[in-house]
Amino acid sequence: MLDDCIVGFAQLLRQDGRHSSISVAQGDAAMTELLRTPDERFHDLPGFPYDPLYVDDLRGFEGLRMHYVDEGPRDAGDIFLCLHGEPTWSYLYRKMIPVFTAAGHRVIAPDFFGFGRSDKPVQEAEYTFHFHRNMLIAFVEHLSAKNITLVCQDWGGILGLTLPMSMTDRFSRLLVMNTALGTGDVELTKGFLDWRAWVRRNPDFSAARLLKRTCPHLSEKESGAYDAPFPNTNYKAGLRRFPELVPDRPDAPGAELSRRARHWMRSSWTGQVFMAVGMKDPVLGPPVMEALRSDIRGCPEPYEVVEAGHFVPEWGEAIARRALSAFD
Repeated sequence: MLDDCIVGFAQLLRQDGRHSSISVAQGDAAMTELLRTPDERFHDLPGFPYDPLYVDDLRGFEGLRMHYVDEGPRDAGDIFLCLHGEPTWSYLYRKMIPVFTAAGHRVIAPDFFGFGRSDKPVQEAEYTFHFHRNMLIAFVEHLSAKNITLVCQDWGGILGLTLPMSMTDRFSRLLVMNTALGTGDVELTKGFLDWRAWVRRNPDFSAARLLKRTCPHLSEKESGAYDAPFPNTNYKAGLRRFPELVPDRPDAPGAELSRRARHWMRSSWTGQVFMAVGMKDPVLGPPVMEALRSDIRGCPEPYEVVEAGHFVPEWGEAIARRALSAFD
């Protein structure tokens, strides 16, 4: 539950046994109602023993509490920044984190606002392409991080792959899994259009059932961890919103920025790249990843994960080991 006092502008509105609601004022903006998932929903998650860390004073997001995992030596030479997508959270990277830390690296895995243990604005209109991207920029600046390996899947790449051109001194490597750049000038796949339509018809969908269906090797407790952040439909505004934010026309929010990122990746990226492709993904599968590969300068042939679908990090241990070997 909420602390008695919330740092910044957050003001306690109500508490009950099921959820906590707060409101935050940012600058001259209207008060924004937030939900904060009770801590007890995250107890004893399989394979995820990590202590939660929080920041609530990100530049431009003061009063919104963001959760992240930070494992491995703080003085490590390389930082692996793991960005999740829809409808997951940092739990997605539990199979990759131990591989990276065992190799002596620091791993940081945040939850986007609306996901995981991070605060969840109630109004869907609060979630925009630039809201999420600006949060990532503020978070990287907060960490004062350099020598970053961007580890990304789904929205982790749609947003994350736009960062290096704006923070050229911070990113050195990419580990890319089933994602894309939302440039608005490429026809969206039928798989994605079907997914967006399905979410519109099922606004209270279960993340756990989706993960169990697409990752049948998960235990019931593992798939259930993906429902932990969402006690009821009020917490799911971020889930409902992400499919609507994919730029689907040249003038869509984020599209022009993503085209600039594509040009920069083609012409100016000089870091190492490792790409893994879940071959059974109907949304961001092999054709989309082959197109992305041509957009990233120096991207080698991908590692094909034949049994994997969209949520590739659920097969992450082997991917992490192969990536580290390629980066050596």
